[in-house]
Amino acid sequence: MKFIYYNLLFVLVTFISCSKALQHNDSIPEHETFKIDSKQVGEERTINVWTPLNYKTNSESLPVIYMADGGIKEDFPHIANTLAKLIKENKIKPLILVGIENTQRRRDLTGFTEVLKDKEIAPVVGGSDKFRDFIKKELFVEIDKRYRTTSEKSIIGESASGLFVIETFLLSPEMFDNYIAFDPSLWWNNHYLVRTAKEHLAKNTTAKKKIWFATSNTEDIAPFTKELADILKSEKATNIEWKFSDEPKENHATIFRATKEKALIWTLNKTN
Repeated sequence: MKFIYYNLLFVLVTFISCSKALQHNDSIPEHETFKIDSKQVGEERTINVWTPLNYKTNSESLPVIYMADGGIKEDFPHIANTLAKLIKENKIKPLILVGIENTQRRRDLTGFTEVLKDKEIAPVVGGSDKFRDFIKKELFVEIDKRYRTTSEKSIIGESASGLFVIETFLLSPEMFDNYIAFDPSLWWNNHYLVRTAKEHLAKNTTAKKKIWFATSNTEDIAPFTKELADILKSEKATNIEWKFSDEPKENHATIFRATKEKALIWTLNKTN
């Protein structure tokens, strides 16, 4: 019982701290930053945008990958650097990275919950609908106005951001073409998203989607992530191409960096 308690405490701390259990000195890539005065979330938001090396020297339009936890002191630098490496190695197609810097992370990345313990992690939770509207109605528009983009959109996230990725895939699948989630916090609201996954999947029967998701050895995440994989396997949705990566040697603090390259290659590879 004591082990389970401390394991849950670790998950909650990591969930709250934006995956800063390990500190990394990532080089900050050349990028652009602008702000949006958002009506959807009622505040100013900072957006960081990385474009590949040859973007400014040609006229090609590129797909876009979006991420929460997208601040310069968050996950934006290491994902941008990884994309640059994979593009240079010709393992993925060139694309644009859009990072959304956090303000109230636990508010934006969580859906509603009926669990009292969930509500204790922050003064405000359950704002994912408004955050999704911010991305869809304001950020998409601004990015398409500022940059040469195609219609292809992807989203990537870990922990609470992974929860948001999975929630969006199930509740608003039309928003993105490709979904990538590392150790998504599917325990949220008594694993509501897993419990209702079949009914949500049944509503999305035509649009082609790709989803890659992974789980570490974290006891309070792995069972629900594996259950989601079982559901996708049993449902056999012909419009969904998916891959589940079980990573028992990784923990919640290491899985993002340990598996990000294979996630991006599988999801964004030119031949897929």
